[in-house]
Amino acid sequence: MARRFIDLSVPLENDLPADPPGYELSIDYKSHQDTLPMLLGRYKGLSARDLPNSEAFANEHIKLSTHNGTHVDAPWHYSSTMEDGSRSLTIDQMPLDWFFRPGVKLDFREFEDGYVVQPRDIEAELARIGYELKPFDIVVINTAAGAAFGKPGYHKRGCGIGRDATLYLTSKGVRVAGIDSWSWDASYEHMAKVYEATSDASIIWEGHRAGRKTAYCHIEKLHNLESLPAFGFDVACFPVKITGGSAGWTRAVAIIDEPGD
Repeated sequence: MARRFIDLSVPLENDLPADPPGYELSIDYKSHQDTLPMLLGRYKGLSARDLPNSEAFANEHIKLSTHNGTHVDAPWHYSSTMEDGSRSLTIDQMPLDWFFRPGVKLDFREFEDGYVVQPRDIEAELARIGYELKPFDIVVINTAAGAAFGKPGYHKRGCGIGRDATLYLTSKGVRVAGIDSWSWDASYEHMAKVYEATSDASIIWEGHRAGRKTAYCHIEKLHNLESLPAFGFDVACFPVKITGGSAGWTRAVAIIDEPGD
């Protein structure tokens, strides 16, 4: 049996349109020559000609949020407390066994930007692909945002997952889900229009805040979901362990077992 690995993560890269204004990251690249004075200063009598290629080492200094790049949101991100008043869990407190499980893909690319997915949409897609959700399945959602990554306006693209749809997933035992758009919810711009028309604050971040009822994690800014089958693959998406963090970056990967020598 051979294994095929599919990268589901986006890169961290300077000047890549992956976040709205104010959320950008920056990478300061230090070359092998940039770090040479530091290395020579550590060893008395050492000269550059003593080193291969007269080089020290490459290094990078990065300024970013835990919500840049492909990352896993913890319940602490959604609220400081659960609906029952207990303290929400941070990313370092999440059970590791949630993050290596069978995956299932829901294809919602047909929905317009800003559409809020409802339980009926999930049920219809599961019926179409002939799959019944099992506890701890990792559900990944392919939206119109996937094809727009790296282009201006990416953060506005794709549908969002509503409160009722999120609770539908968690009621089936799903504890990790992911999406290839900038946010699990519809974009700021779309939520702002609905709020302006209704003054209903409950629609703001409604999918995220469903995590106050049942603790779950979601992954944002997945990528390459178009390459996945509807099911028959595993997802590995362990978050980086950040003490007290609201999120942790992940190199999310799909693993498919295929016949082989």
